[in-house]
This record gives sequence, C-alpha cells and structure tokens, in this order.
Amino acid sequence: MNASLPSLDAHTPMMQQYLRIKADYPDTLLFYRMGDFYELFFDDARRAAELLDLTLTARGQSAGEPIPMAGVPWHAADNYLARLMRLGEAVAICEQIGDPALSKGPVERKVVRVVTPGTLTDEALLEERHDSLLTAIHGEGERWGISALDLASGRFSLLETDSPDGLLAELERLQPAELLVAEEQELAADLARRFNLRRQPAWHFDNEDAQRRLCEHFGVHDLHGFGCQDLPLGIAAAGAALAWVQATQTQLPAHITPPRVEQPQESVFMDAATRRNLELEDSLAGNEDHTLAAILDRCTTCMGSRQLRRWIRRPLRQHDTLRQRHDVIEALLDVERHEALRTAMRHIGDMERILARVALRSARPRDLVTLRNSLACLPEVQAQLAQHDILLLTELATRIGEFPTLHQLLCDAIIDSPPMLIRDGGVIRDGYHAELDELRALHTRAGDFLVELEQRERETTGITNLKVGYNRVHGYYIEVSRVHSERVPSHYQRRQTLKAAERYITPELKEHEDRVLSAGERALVLEKRLYAELLDTLAEQLAPLQRCAAAIAELDALNTLAERATTLNYVRPQLCNEAILHIEDGRHPVIEEVQRDS
Repeated sequence: MNASLPSLDAHTPMMQQYLRIKADYPDTLLFYRMGDFYELFFDDARRAAELLDLTLTARGQSAGEPIPMAGVPWHAADNYLARLMRLGEAVAICEQIGDPALSKGPVERKVVRVVTPGTLTDEALLEERHDSLLTAIHGEGERWGISALDLASGRFSLLETDSPDGLLAELERLQPAELLVAEEQELAADLARRFNLRRQPAWHFDNEDAQRRLCEHFGVHDLHGFGCQDLPLGIAAAGAALAWVQATQTQLPAHITPPRVEQPQESVFMDAATRRNLELEDSLAGNEDHTLAAILDRCTTCMGSRQLRRWIRRPLRQHDTLRQRHDVIEALLDVERHEALRTAMRHIGDMERILARVALRSARPRDLVTLRNSLACLPEVQAQLAQHDILLLTELATRIGEFPTLHQLLCDAIIDSPPMLIRDGGVIRDGYHAELDELRALHTRAGDFLVELEQRERETTGITNLKVGYNRVHGYYIEVSRVHSERVPSHYQRRQTLKAAERYITPELKEHEDRVLSAGERALVLEKRLYAELLDTLAEQLAPLQRCAAAIAELDALNTLAERATTLNYVRPQLCNEAILHIEDGRHPVIEEVQRDS
C-alpha cells in the first residue's frame, strides 16, 4: 500500500475497511472479496495486473487521483493463485463473513487464510507427484539448523549441519517451495538468489519460544522423546516453521506429525554439482526427461511417486533398512505378484493430502468420495500382502490396516457423485438422516402443491390461463393476464406488475412459500452440520489413517521398483561394510534411456 495515502476519513466506509485489513498484510497481496470477484487496490492492483496480465481499472479517488483496481473472478481464483505461487508471491484471502441483509455499512470481512508457496494444501495448487516444502533455516557461526515441513501431508523433519556447504547441499536436496530466514540472518548471495526467501521476525527463531511452541502443539513436556533436544538450531528452525503455519492458516492443524530427526551420517552426502550431474530429478537440459526419477517412477499412486523421489534424493547408508527393502523387491519380482498389487492399489487416491485437508477442515465432498474409494481397496491390498512372509511387508500390512466402519460411514453419508462444495447442499445421501429427509421431502413436494393450487384456482376463478410459478427475486406468485384482471378475487394481493400480466400472492400461497423456503434453508444448515460432524469423525482417526497412507506410499514405491527391476533386468546389489565398489557389466539407467530414445 502506498505510504502517502491520505487518512481513512478521506475514503468511503468500504475502502476504509479495506485499508484497515490491508494494514495487517503490508507485504502480501490482498484478495478482497466483493460479490463474485476478488478485488485488489492501489499497489496490489498494479502488481497483480503486471504479474497476471489483468486489466487495471479504477474505483473512486484518493488524494484526487483514481484508485487503481484489478480483480479476478471468484470461481477462477485457484488458477490465478497457482500462477502467483509459482512466482513466489503470498496472497491473503479476505472473505465476506457477515450477512449483507443485516449489515448497515460494509459487509463484515476478514482474512481467513494466507496462501504461500510453502503452505499449500489445495489440490488445484499442488503438483501431485512432488512435495511442496516449507523450509526454515537458522545459523550460528558455521553451524545451521534446518527444518522441512510438508503441510500438504503433515510430514515434518529437522537436522543440523556443520558448514555452509552442508546447508546448501541440504537445500538442494529439499528444493523448498518457501524458505524462512530470520530478518537479521546473513546469507550467501547465491543462496538468497536460488531460493524463494521469506524473512521472518527474529523472535520466531528464539530457541525457548520454539521449544514451547513444539511442546504445546505435540502435547509433550519436553522434546527428549523426539531425539532433538541436543539440536538447538534445528529446534529454532522447526519452531519458526510452526509459527508461519499458525500465521497463515490461523491454526496449527493436528495432522502435522512430530519432527523426525535426520542424521547426516544416515545418507550419502551429495553437493549441488553431484546432484545435477547425476540427473536424479532434473536433466542437464533443465527438465525431467531422461532422469533417474523419470525412469523409475511408474508408481500407481501420487503418494508412491513422492516417496520414491524422497528416496532418490536421500540415498540411505543404513544397510539393515536397505536389505529389508531389497527383500521386498525380490519377493515382488514375479510379474503376477507386482501386477496384482498394482491392480489392488489402482483406485487409491492421494490419502495423505486429503487427510491434511480434513485436519484443516477444508476437505471437499469429492475428497471424501476419494477417501471412501481408497478405503475400499484396503482389503484386497491386505489379501495380496498376506501371501508373503517378508518382515517389511508384514510391518506395512499392520500399518495399513483396514477401516470398515469409516468406509461404511462414508458410503452411507455421501452420494456417489457429489457437487464440488458443501455450500449449496446436495451432498448427504437420502436415508442418512431422518430430519434431513423430511425437510427435503417438504421442499420437493412443493411442485405437487403448485400444480394442485393452479388447477384449483383456475376452476374457482374461471381464468383458464392462470399460472402459478416461482422466481428467486419475488418468490411464489399467481400470474393472471391483464384481460382477466377484473375477474381476480379480492383476497389476491398484487406482488408484481408485468407488461401483459399481473402477479399476485394469496395468504395460502404465502404460507406455503414460508414453509418451503424455510425447509430448504433448514435442510442446508442441517446438511452443513452433518458434513462438519463427518470431518470430526475422520479427524478422530487421523493418526491411524496417516500411518495407513504413509505405508501405502512405501508399498507402492517398493512395488514399482520391483516392476522396474523386472522390466529393465536390474540385479540386487550385495552390500558390504568395506570401502569397495565392484561393478560387473555395469549399466547407466539415464544413458540407456537416452540411447533408446535416440
């Protein structure tokens, strides 16, 4: 907002409201809801017009000059938000929360969330097969603490590294969508250029404050159980990440899992040049073609793809874990076995991200249908796993579990093809709730009443072309052409005058209107309440559902590696503790792919 703006008194009440809200978000684009549009004003409008190629118009005046204005349609907002996120912008979403009918001045509005590249959870704004990480860093001397939070799944980790080179290597691995840094923290110039930096108040990184925030959110007295008590810089970074989530989402959602400590010695260290030259996820040409991830990723689920890419980015050095994975891959090498598992998982959706939206209370009806369909697949997945006596597969089966009660609840409650939003109703299935059925029936039978009334009034008045109808503006009416106006009964009350007809209301029709409209409104209120109760029930099972989703992701990634090993004729490596690398008849997956395509 322009610092030279005149006092609020120089503006209309609506613009005063806008300026008060904007003052709390000076560095953020404010999407200010006005009817069917989100409007932007002043410098926000100029910037949005430039970034989004919008038409810059004007509304009213400030200091004798027109106020710049630009807007985007409400129904297309996700498309514009996605573009702004790719450009690294932050957007505050300001909604109308008051009732226009009860408002004497401007309708009450407030910011309901702030959308930033690292805090995305909406399906339309995310890349389905890539993590979107909110990363925070905090350094003292040569040592750095790093935390990474994927709000779209709840996955949370932290670590410390003892050099700037280690910091850069970890950031190259994580590829954060948004990087939080304290205001006074000094950074290397190239690091500041390569990542989407967002400066935060220094107190967000205060260690004591961060410990308190972490303990409060996870309901613990201290952090010893998480194994991070001796990582003060990592704790500071993790606390800053939670502070930013709290600020943007107006809550700390329950699906964020306790931070997992990553030890640098657990994985192979790779600097930025090594990652680039190995073409793990990005080729030297700057795209994903002919990369290791592109060759290996044949995952059935989006969750599996993201898990596989995490493994590729962070190759483990822990032999026990690697041998367990190799055992699973070997057990699934048979085509019939890995194809049977692939078929069993075919209709499993992105449970991780749906559960995040459940926790945030932003899950849409179609999310619940996808979750229902996913839960329906679990018995067949379990049947396939039961055929194997492999330790890791047994552990995965336990974590996956089955949820027959939740599945049946979603079957009973949600129709097969619901609308996108609960806002307009039509989501809850008939037969799920007796009172809702009664209200709907009253609303549905309105048509029968109108037909009967029309026939009765024609016979009573002798006006054969009399019509009974309804429109959203004037409600129910009896329409009589002007040529028959002298035959209108005295108890008819004029409601609307048309060019060739008059529209009337009667006490009986008014009573019916009140009853029907009231039933429709009550049905919608009840349906929204029932939907909220469904989300509450799902939220109670959040932890086991998250374990299930994570296990499905791991199983899918392992099954895909088995398919790739079979199709590409890969062999199992033999691991040893000696500093030996012995390769016979070695092959390079990326070079093979390039040669095959050329």
